[in-house]
Amino acid sequence: MAYNVTLIRGDGTGPELAEATRRVLDATGVRIHWDLQDAGIEVFEREGTPLPDRVLESIRRNGIALKAPITTPVGTGFRSVNVALRRAFELYACVRPCKSYEGVRSRYRGIDLVIIRENTEDLYAGCEFQQGKPETAELIATIERLNQVKIRPDSGISIKPISIFGSERIIRYAFEYARKYRRRKVTLVHKANIMKHTDGLWLEVGRRVAAAYPDIPFEDRIIDNMCMQLVQRPEEYDVLVTQNLAGDILSDLGAGLVGGLGVAPGANIGEHGAIFEATHGSAPKYKGRNKVNPTAMILSGMLMLRHLGETEAADRLEAAVARVIAEGKHVTYDLKPQRDDPGAVGLSQMADAIIAAYSSARPAVRA
Repeated sequence: MAYNVTLIRGDGTGPELAEATRRVLDATGVRIHWDLQDAGIEVFEREGTPLPDRVLESIRRNGIALKAPITTPVGTGFRSVNVALRRAFELYACVRPCKSYEGVRSRYRGIDLVIIRENTEDLYAGCEFQQGKPETAELIATIERLNQVKIRPDSGISIKPISIFGSERIIRYAFEYARKYRRRKVTLVHKANIMKHTDGLWLEVGRRVAAAYPDIPFEDRIIDNMCMQLVQRPEEYDVLVTQNLAGDILSDLGAGLVGGLGVAPGANIGEHGAIFEATHGSAPKYKGRNKVNPTAMILSGMLMLRHLGETEAADRLEAAVARVIAEGKHVTYDLKPQRDDPGAVGLSQMADAIIAAYSSARPAVRA
């Protein structure tokens, strides 16, 4: 069977990462017809939009996309392309595995977490009101009248919507994921002790959904306590299901536990589509230098294979990546014991080593 997949090459180091990952995935023998598309800051400079309609049409047609990193301007400029894609295709589930690989420098060993983040609601829903605008002043006056809370008139406002529908959908996804991949338990993360009408609702829905999965242990943790416990004893946790903002923060914390964003893959899943992407940025200062670590992007491709049902190829690919990292010979500078090690190889050469290891790799033990 052949799969049609949109490959978004991104900007900065994105095109190099996309090409290396394409070569690795082609080497698995899984037949993929790549629909190459461009998006990001360079497209914005040429066309006035970072996300042309043709990219959206390609994803809509294929249903699956693999996306290289895209620069998001800080404070000014266009909004995040990543967020726009999630909204356009209702990719409500962000899946971020955080797994230890032998040979990656980290203070921890044996970590195997999966953070499942709700992608469409919470403070990232885009429901914002700019300071100084008439509509913002009107909203402030309405809030003060209805809620008896005094808000300074020079405030910007962000609104945090949490629905029963959105909460139930993502929490049920987390339990189904745990059941499918034989995970140990699900931990729901919240701040229900303070935000009783949003996080309180989230927790209430979580407990109700959990009751339908008696075979999977369930617990909940307050977000600040969760961060502390992940630093102190991360081995006690398995699948974490979170809201949007908390999930964004916990994903980077989880990546830090296993060695950084360079080894952190990601997936965004919806009812009618999926986009797979490395969780790190585009690192434009390294553009064209064949220098950055391709692991996160290649492992995102591995998640895509697993999503497509190509389980054997996915497991062998993960094992090949793990073997190359553990051997430590053909890895990029950031995976060496010393970052100035002259034996470090380039992005493309590490991809070559993974391809060479694939044919003899044994499947990984866990998903």
